[in-house]
Amino acid sequence: MKKIPLYITLLTAVVIGSIHFASAEKKISDNKSQIKGWKKGVGWGWIWGKDDEVGAFNAMTDESRASALRIAKSGKVYDLGITYSRNSFIWPGHNPGEIMTFRSPEGVTRQKDHDFTFPAVNPIGNRWHSCALFVNDNVATQIDGLAHITVGKDNHWYNGFKESDWGGNFGVRKCDATTIPPVVARGVMLDIAGLKGVDALESEYGITPEDIDAAMTAQKVKLLPGDCVFVRTGTLRYWATDGADHEKISKHDLAGITLATAKYLVEQYGAMMIGSDTSGLEQQPAPEGSKTFIPVHNYLLVEQGVHIAEFHYLEDLAKDKVYEFCYVASTNKIAGTTAGFTMRPVAMK
Repeated sequence: MKKIPLYITLLTAVVIGSIHFASAEKKISDNKSQIKGWKKGVGWGWIWGKDDEVGAFNAMTDESRASALRIAKSGKVYDLGITYSRNSFIWPGHNPGEIMTFRSPEGVTRQKDHDFTFPAVNPIGNRWHSCALFVNDNVATQIDGLAHITVGKDNHWYNGFKESDWGGNFGVRKCDATTIPPVVARGVMLDIAGLKGVDALESEYGITPEDIDAAMTAQKVKLLPGDCVFVRTGTLRYWATDGADHEKISKHDLAGITLATAKYLVEQYGAMMIGSDTSGLEQQPAPEGSKTFIPVHNYLLVEQGVHIAEFHYLEDLAKDKVYEFCYVASTNKIAGTTAGFTMRPVAMK
């Protein structure tokens, strides 16, 4: 029997391996294209039942989460959260925050507390720090909840929930931040600032569908239904320690995606969440002829049930040219809040 040369054996193994890899990749792509709830040309919408408060995140499954986790081959973690302080830049429509010392070691020692009695056993003199927070629920790294935006005379939000039925003195009672599930999904970062060859996009720049296509081509990355898609404007390169340079940040913070781009990402590619490194994701001010000053928020949150991720730090991903990753995020479960705020999501590669 004639012996087959080693190089032919190796070449055959490589070819077969490539075929199996391509087949597996195609299978993943096919499975993603059939992701539940999404319809090409339509998007998501109010399809999950009259009581649903979750929106497009309903599309996540154990299988999709496991698939996303397999992206993280090296175990490297990128911190996508930014530091918030009383000095941080905020969108003008939200209140500033203060962190106030409520208890301090010196204070609890010096002042008698009628509401608290020290345990009898405390020979080493334990004391503690605790802080009271006065802060907006839409600051720093965040995910907007589906109750964040209302529309119409009845002030309804996603799935038709109305202010008259579900508003209240202590926050919203439908679609608050507690309904945002832990997110484990494939993340894709489209570096629009890098594509344009600038540190940060110019003020008020509107990111177009053509920009999305050009970024995908340049980065050699595909968008798939069920992705969390992030667009980088470069704004957070100016955040520094805690976003204290309001003038610089506010200038670039006005760049963002257009309504056409939001529709393109949702209806043609099945984006499950869309985010950026700005406070509001969308181009500001809204283009002339818009029916609202926030057309992208209205479309994504109210009409499609697609959550918006804001102020995600994408600079390290851009530096390392990491465009595909496993995105992991979990919001604080504070009842009544309209966003998961001051978060610390990660990208794993």
